[in-house]
Amino acid sequence: MRLPAEDRRLSPRTGWTRAHWEAVADHLLDAVNRHWSPRCARIDLPGEPSRYGVVSDGLEGFARTFLLAGFRVAGGGDPALLERYAWGLAAGTDPHSPEAWPRPDVLGQAKVEAASIALVLQLTKRWLWDHLDDGVRERVLDWLGTVVGQPYPPINWVWFRIVVESFLREAGGKWSAEDLEQDLAVHASFRRPGGWLSDGEERAFDHYTGWALHLYPLLWTHLFDVPDSLCSQETRRTWADDLSRYLEDAVALTGADGSPLMQGRSLTYRFAAAAPFWVGALTGAAEPGLLRRAASGVLRHFVDHGALEPDGVLTLGWHGSWPPIRQAYSGPGSPYWAAKGMLGLALPADHPVWTDVERPLPVETHDFTRVIAAPGWLVSGRRADGIVTTVNHGTDHALPGDQRTDSPLYARLGYSTATMPDATDNSVVLLDSSGAASHRAGFRTLFVETLPGDVVAGASYGPVRWVDTSADHSPDHGSGRGGDIVEGPPVLVLSVVRSGVEIRFVRVDGDTDARLRLSGWPVAADLRPHAETAARPEVVVSAERLRSSLCALRGFDQAGVHTGTGTSPLGKYVATPWLATTGRVTRGDVLAAAVRLDRGRGAAANPLLTGCADEIVLRWSDGLDTRITLPNP
Repeated sequence: MRLPAEDRRLSPRTGWTRAHWEAVADHLLDAVNRHWSPRCARIDLPGEPSRYGVVSDGLEGFARTFLLAGFRVAGGGDPALLERYAWGLAAGTDPHSPEAWPRPDVLGQAKVEAASIALVLQLTKRWLWDHLDDGVRERVLDWLGTVVGQPYPPINWVWFRIVVESFLREAGGKWSAEDLEQDLAVHASFRRPGGWLSDGEERAFDHYTGWALHLYPLLWTHLFDVPDSLCSQETRRTWADDLSRYLEDAVALTGADGSPLMQGRSLTYRFAAAAPFWVGALTGAAEPGLLRRAASGVLRHFVDHGALEPDGVLTLGWHGSWPPIRQAYSGPGSPYWAAKGMLGLALPADHPVWTDVERPLPVETHDFTRVIAAPGWLVSGRRADGIVTTVNHGTDHALPGDQRTDSPLYARLGYSTATMPDATDNSVVLLDSSGAASHRAGFRTLFVETLPGDVVAGASYGPVRWVDTSADHSPDHGSGRGGDIVEGPPVLVLSVVRSGVEIRFVRVDGDTDARLRLSGWPVAADLRPHAETAARPEVVVSAERLRSSLCALRGFDQAGVHTGTGTSPLGKYVATPWLATTGRVTRGDVLAAAVRLDRGRGAAANPLLTGCADEIVLRWSDGLDTRITLPNP
């Protein structure tokens, strides 16, 4: 792919302008041209099919690339990009066609793709819908109309029906005000503090907050003629205010290299993570130059790391192809929901988001810590590293008291813009006599708070368990797995974070014969990472300018490194440092360790830990004292 020359005057951080976005979009669309079905109702991309089958996957390829073509045309691209999609609409909605689409009332996945089709038909009405034959328009309305009255799961899916029925309402099809009112009420139940939205009733905080739950509401009110009886002006203001607050966190969660936080399901959508930045530009929710810098950083990150290589087709993976990233619903067309992150192309070239000078991300200007209350995250960014980390005490894709296993994508104690969650990283577990590790999903969040001196702290608590999942064959949608339970004791985990250093405290509030193991950040590389273990005990793992370390401050007498292969899209080898107790952990004892992830530049010294029992004092290298009382829930 040939890209335009960089413009460091307009875009001093990324060098990218609208011309770069257009070049990437055109490259993506050109690359799928050889995969059109004969009548253009499907884009049949190579790869292992999803659980819904190849016909559904072909519809997915059509609908998700249709998003990108629609954004491109709406922002001034060649309307000829829509020609094949017009043919596909005619064939896909014809029940007698060999390429007829599965109906949304028959196949659940078609409900998802129907929303993308309806959204682009509304966005490109004067170029496409207005020029379709009456018969084709009638068939499209009939096909879309099968969503009316259908059950939708109470997650981000409610917006798929809202979008489809809003298009039907304006295009003369059947629709249901009751459906929309019910779906809007479900969406309202997702609201959490600080502008965040949970994807359902569980503590399911991930990129769906941005690329779905903030994307659709304000795009809906912008593109459709939504009456106040359906959505009041007060609700619209609430949504706009929520987006503005959410974006303050979203830009802070973006690494200096453009990497989004690697946390949550559907990571194969990659640069869809840029979608909320463009919605913010559309609504004026944040400064345009900052939003473009964040969005361009995300897209460039994936382009620079080979996401479009070798042939321009997005495959299941992160940077390049990595099939294990799939969930049960993932197929060859799934990665093209990345098109959501290119929504900015629908904005005109003279929009301030394209003409204002880029502003730096928070991690590019200063070291910072912040608390994000809804997901229970303690966020830390260091300018010297450009890495953003989160320490997690509130997200597990579960509810308090849940008895399932931990989901690595949600329940780990840490996520970052430089590491992909692995099977053993960032956990505090009890090891039974066979070496099996316990799970803590379903914990209670005790607190997340800001303390003096740029210190943030948080704690979570709950009984651990061992789970036999051998009989659980449910599809992977991001949650943990169930099975026979062996109960364990309650465990308290408390984190104090400053200057990129987490001091992690653990207390077991019950009798057990198990040992305790604490693990740190995983380092992935194509060459085996280098590990050093000191007598303290302390362990440091490093590779390719990334360093992960653990230092025992109290209670641990073993240190080591777990090394796996083929478990991360970031490299062939993954090395994770750990600390452990040699014998069983004693009820009420407080153990502590310093947990770090950095690039080995300007790392702060570990604080001095003093105090006894549950009254702890941390003295940092600059003399600041942080006093911690471990709670007794």
